[in-house]
Amino acid sequence: MRLAKLGFVLIALLAIAGNAAASELYIGTATVDVTPALPIAVTGQFHLRVAPVAETPLTANVMVLESRDGAKPLDLSIFVSCDLLYVPVDLIGIIREDVRQKQPDIDVSKIIMNATHTHTAPVLMAEGEYLIPKEGVTQVETYRRFFAKKVAEAIVKAWKNKQQGSVTWGMSYAVVGNNRRISYADGSAGMSSKTNLPEFRSFEGYEDHDVNMLFFWDKRKKLIAMSIDLPCPSQEVEGRVAVNADFWHPVREKLKKQYGDQLCVMAWIGAAGDHTPHMMYRNASDDRMREFRKLSRMDEIARRIINAVNEAYDAVKDDGRSEVILKHHVEKLPIPARVVTDAEYKDAKTFVEESEASIAKDPKAADQLYRKMKWTDATVKRYESQRTNPKPVYEMEMHVLRLGDVAICTNEFEFFSDYGIRIKARSKALQTFIIQLAGSQAWGAYLPTEKAVKGGAYSAVVHSSLVGPEGGQAIVDRSVELINAFWPEVK
Repeated sequence: MRLAKLGFVLIALLAIAGNAAASELYIGTATVDVTPALPIAVTGQFHLRVAPVAETPLTANVMVLESRDGAKPLDLSIFVSCDLLYVPVDLIGIIREDVRQKQPDIDVSKIIMNATHTHTAPVLMAEGEYLIPKEGVTQVETYRRFFAKKVAEAIVKAWKNKQQGSVTWGMSYAVVGNNRRISYADGSAGMSSKTNLPEFRSFEGYEDHDVNMLFFWDKRKKLIAMSIDLPCPSQEVEGRVAVNADFWHPVREKLKKQYGDQLCVMAWIGAAGDHTPHMMYRNASDDRMREFRKLSRMDEIARRIINAVNEAYDAVKDDGRSEVILKHHVEKLPIPARVVTDAEYKDAKTFVEESEASIAKDPKAADQLYRKMKWTDATVKRYESQRTNPKPVYEMEMHVLRLGDVAICTNEFEFFSDYGIRIKARSKALQTFIIQLAGSQAWGAYLPTEKAVKGGAYSAVVHSSLVGPEGGQAIVDRSVELINAFWPEVK
């Protein structure tokens, strides 16, 4: 059985590596406004926030890539970058089906949707994260239908307007993401906790300041799209009671002013489950420099990203390739889920029961307690499921691509940065892009490392992570295996 399985894997890898010849590249883009009708509940905090205003628009940005041999299509990839906290996997399925009906010649399995992880975007989970008022507020299902329709239409539009073009890749650096996991002398950890303490020892994990970029031109050599892979979630204004695309809005606006309104900016979040744009120390000195520049914190972040983009673009702008290898592999990867212990179950059940009692006594308490109660109750349900399934497995959709000299791989989690470094260090590609939060489940999106689980705290406790370090390493190993199969010529 084991030999048969290894043989199957070998055949699959040979198929991935096969037919890796450069081909003509066709590119299509579209941008659609997905700003909700107001007021609307926004997600990203435990307490209910009903936003009465939209401080910026929210957008979904679409890029279609297709490789051709003459008139014959060879492979394709469709990327959709969304100003959202998450993109539920069930909603991706709805959008794919809508696209399939509208445009049957699209292989909808090649649609990749990712979120920028702004904490000021509408709730999208169908099962309900909060007890949202029924009157005077746009309901979750209403926004889901609106969002799905708009995105499906934008994908079809980008598909229809694709034309022959060219691409190149580049990289630079920008200090935007800061590791927010704090290690203390007693071995414990905190999430965005204090560093100005005698017991502070270190940041728990790596800080990744790489900015990987792709630049796309049309047949007239006009820049029409770029992807920016930045290892940091967009949560500078995460606590506001408003709709806001966070720092990607000023980034897009300033880049369009520089390169033209036709520019489609794809925001991809690299492995950054333990990163934040907030400063963890040296705040005063950083603020002083920002104030000299007369910039808000949001504009300062945008300045750093745009400087990295321009630096890379100036170096590679004459390197456009109209014929490149495009290979796109998608699969369902079974990975071990994190097992809930007896003690974790007991604590979770107690919290759920106490919260239910508090809400029954004072319904208004639901504004503060309901989401955390649901988050914890998911752990209770996982434990109860383990009684008949003691070795739970989660099936994650993953995409691995080769585009020229570049590899792109996805996962559904808030993937801690150390996992991203493990992939990039072992990859045969010249540059390796990681896109996290390409789909998401309702609860437990963080994927912490072994060290983080030992340290504890939010983002590493069992409620935070449906999948633990064993599953994280499984994603790393399979990503590297698939990436390197695309480069059989590299030893």
